[in-house]
Amino acid sequence: MARIYPFRAWRYNPTSVRLDDVVTQPYDKISPSMQQAYYQRSPYNLVRIILGLPELFDAERGESVYTRAARDFKAWREQGVLVQEKDPAIFAYSQRFKVPGTEIVKERRGFIALGKLHEYAEQVVFRHEQTLSKPKSDRLNLLKATHAHFGQIFMLYSDPAGSVEKILYDGNGPAEAEVTDEYGVLHRLWRVTDPAAIRLLITAMADKKLIIADGHHRYETALGYSKEHAAKAPAKAEHSATELPQPAFPEAAVMMTFVNMDSDGLTILPTHRVVHSLAGFDPAAFAASADEFFTVESLPTGDATNYMAALSREKTPAFVAVTAAGALLLRSKAEPVAAALADLPERQRQLDLSHLHSILLDRILGLDAEKVREQTNLRYLRDAGEAVEQVRRGEANVTFLTKPVTMEQLREVAFAGDVMPQKSTDFFPKLLSGLTIYALD
Repeated sequence: MARIYPFRAWRYNPTSVRLDDVVTQPYDKISPSMQQAYYQRSPYNLVRIILGLPELFDAERGESVYTRAARDFKAWREQGVLVQEKDPAIFAYSQRFKVPGTEIVKERRGFIALGKLHEYAEQVVFRHEQTLSKPKSDRLNLLKATHAHFGQIFMLYSDPAGSVEKILYDGNGPAEAEVTDEYGVLHRLWRVTDPAAIRLLITAMADKKLIIADGHHRYETALGYSKEHAAKAPAKAEHSATELPQPAFPEAAVMMTFVNMDSDGLTILPTHRVVHSLAGFDPAAFAASADEFFTVESLPTGDATNYMAALSREKTPAFVAVTAAGALLLRSKAEPVAAALADLPERQRQLDLSHLHSILLDRILGLDAEKVREQTNLRYLRDAGEAVEQVRRGEANVTFLTKPVTMEQLREVAFAGDVMPQKSTDFFPKLLSGLTIYALD
């Protein structure tokens, strides 16, 4: 079912720049301080394209972050800072990392290729969470300006025997490129151009169904952009048996990294919810309202590490709510919660985050689906410490610390055609942007 293709990637020229100086975390994981650091690292750092600083552009002259991104991308290709592969290739991509908060070292192995874009209704590509409005508009503007994809969609496939990895990694030599990122993750890349190996990989992936792990916004943006171009795309002749397959037209595919969901290299971290700017928020009234659906237990004053430790011991849906009055451990009450979530599919009723969004955010705090989608009063943070400190600094009303979603929960929800709330999963580590670039023209 999954159609993958080799491609002639644009890559940073190692004779012009150091890879360490130019690649970045995905655009939505770049904090303002990281953005500034990337700018200072190199005049060719990819942040200038994927997340430019607005104050550097002259709006009165019709310039924007998007027109500047297009100009830089064009110039870097012309200057030889970016060079294109001579032959279509697929790239083995591994990431060696320490699991945050532990001493456990893991390696996540995958590969970068183009993947055909499918409507969700075709049941080839499955989403697992809702999306937000603003990121899709932003990414569409960048795609229209640059006609290129600079980061990969993170895709999961099932392969219990590990046959795909064997094609890619058995017998491969030293990595062609490697870089260690700001989180201490070692990223390594191997180019695969052997037509026989590529055909084996294409065949091995042909019966796979895919789950989007990271990149829902960029996938849906690319899909919409593809549909705009499908009608005017020229008819393409069938490839001969000796040719490697290519997309029907450039916009029909997007750059993806494929990882086996059955491997032990996958790590999912929680994403915490920070609620801010609520009029008249009262911690005592909130606790009283929560008591209808949750047992409410006060926790001793501590830091995020203490709170997450307490939460990790809970085997049923639970959260830690931190307000200016202190921290509360909230455990779902089975019967009231079941009644409140009766309209949700069974799989979603089992998810901690469904309890959080449907009851705590919507019913108790008044943040309905539209407000959540527009991020009117809600921020998402990986760092539990920062999420707690925002409340203590008076920058937020309440922070909800959460447990991570499991791979089994994600698989069940996605393949059933259901979706989790926005930002339900945080796969670690992230895929670096700028290792390979897919230009549509």
